[in-house]
Amino acid sequence: MLSRVQFGENIMKNAVLKTITAGAILALSLSAQEGKIAERKENQQDRIAQGVKSGQLTPRETVKLEKKEVAINKEVRADRKANGGKLTAAEKKQVNRRQNGVSKQIYAQKHDAQTQIK
Repeated sequence: MLSRVQFGENIMKNAVLKTITAGAILALSLSAQEGKIAERKENQQDRIAQGVKSGQLTPRETVKLEKKEVAINKEVRADRKANGGKLTAAEKKQVNRRQNGVSKQIYAQKHDAQTQIK
């Protein structure tokens, strides 16, 4: 049988362990959301590069798409700077909407009739 002191110590250890675990889970979920933005940015850059390589994107189309990507990156940096390195839920939603728009434009530009002159 545990003494009162040992029982109290076990309760404290369990409470600390639960707090640490909850904090780790929260940190992982937040970093996963942040990671999605970065992963998506990389994916869209790869799609643009593939379009250039295959000739599906003209130089003009490429410049327009790249400018839009740069604008999103600047927005993310400014939002993070304003919020101590983090994005709020509303900012994440806004970035996602802008990335969706650029993604649709990448698709449209890659599949239109314009191609690079070879």
